[in-house]
Amino acid sequence: MRRSVVLPALLALSAAVACSPSPAPGGNMSAGAQSGLPAGAADATARLAASPRHGEWAMVSAGGGDSVRAWVVYPERSQKAPVVIVVHEIFGVSNWIRAVADQLAADGFIAVAPDFLTGRNVPNGPDGQPVADSAVAAVRSLNPADVQRRIDAVARYATALPAANGRYGIVGFCWGGSVSFAHAAHSQTVGASVVYYGTSAPTDQLGRIRAPVLGLYGENDARVNATVPAADSAMRALGKTFEHETYAGAGHGFLRQQDGQNGANLAATQAAWPRTVAWFRRHLGG
Repeated sequence: MRRSVVLPALLALSAAVACSPSPAPGGNMSAGAQSGLPAGAADATARLAASPRHGEWAMVSAGGGDSVRAWVVYPERSQKAPVVIVVHEIFGVSNWIRAVADQLAADGFIAVAPDFLTGRNVPNGPDGQPVADSAVAAVRSLNPADVQRRIDAVARYATALPAANGRYGIVGFCWGGSVSFAHAAHSQTVGASVVYYGTSAPTDQLGRIRAPVLGLYGENDARVNATVPAADSAMRALGKTFEHETYAGAGHGFLRQQDGQNGANLAATQAAWPRTVAWFRRHLGG
């Protein structure tokens, strides 16, 4: 089992600040225009407008009178595809999250991004995205058990789609990364989990994990990275699969802020995304 060393971090940032939707200053061009990589924040809206893939909103019943809205993007392929559930940051289903889902569809997966702010009356701005301050406050009020229940419902819906092969994985970013790790401990049916700069699940929950977990972190992210060593030790002791990489010089939120950290965020994106796709293909098929 592969183990990487978490390097000393330079900054400890809160989730809301670290996942800021504004591009970081003093950086390089994002990978948004590069084939095979997700758009950065600055390129997401244009990428969506140019996408040839079919995307649509669906309303999924989550039981007990609850429903969750989800953005669904289909790949262009003749065979049935695995599903990847995309868990948004603390800012909700932004255009960037939708563009990440679109890239996963380009990579051959049915991508489904649930909106965990469904029913929270979070206003949208002129750009059609949730107003950041309102989204942050609403996400912080969510009940973790309700979040997992909604993911279960979305997984049942998505894997039953005629175009799906019945298997699913999960990927999340920032707040969503923590949710993705937690889902690996919660679900006995998820096939693979990818955690982008999210905190690890508590060690007393790791024994329930069946799915392989991949963690992808930026070096300059002390708050999140502090949770990795204990999870690594516990997962190894339990015989669970937990591979992780920490990218030198990259910050929290590097996949969104590809123009930040003087090129380190872009380098991290270029390394992390192909590994993400390979992880899902290995464990989900397709």
